[in-house]
Amino acid sequence: MKRFWKLLDNIENILCQLLLVTFVLLLFVQIIMRNLFNYSLPWGDELATYAFIWFAYLGAVYATRKSAHNRVTFQFRFFPRWVETACGVLTDVIWIGFNLVFIWLSYDFVFNKMNMFWKSQTLGVPMKVFYVILPVAFIAMTLRILQNNYLRFVKHRELSNPDAEAIEEAQASTSGAREEGSRNG
Repeated sequence: MKRFWKLLDNIENILCQLLLVTFVLLLFVQIIMRNLFNYSLPWGDELATYAFIWFAYLGAVYATRKSAHNRVTFQFRFFPRWVETACGVLTDVIWIGFNLVFIWLSYDFVFNKMNMFWKSQTLGVPMKVFYVILPVAFIAMTLRILQNNYLRFVKHRELSNPDAEAIEEAQASTSGAREEGSRNG
């Protein structure tokens, strides 16, 4: 099972990096070509748009994996710890419920209602190729939510808090710079 999660992590990372590079490079090339040569790639904007959309959805999956989606948790400081845990589980159950509905609706749309002959305007690729990210991303997010809850409640691992880690890194670099400045000053 550990191999599966590692493989999924690698696929997500590689796809996100590849999509980011693709749409940034395409937009850069489009800008250069428009300004210097008064020409642009007819398919460039469309491919950049679809790459960005895929990147956004896979980024949401990545944020789910890191437990980095925005949550308002300040109010839990005034309650016992079990209240925060219960509310966290409840919100995850609601989130999974939403994902399941969206998986069903997007799967039905992409594989049952979408006409095979619908093609993108300039690329000529069937639109199913671009829309398949919807069920895939919401399935992956649901798996990540379940994985995080399994790690928290079965394996009793504390999940990393990306915000707290970023604050600690910033404080460490600031205090390191102050110490360096006081030694040099």
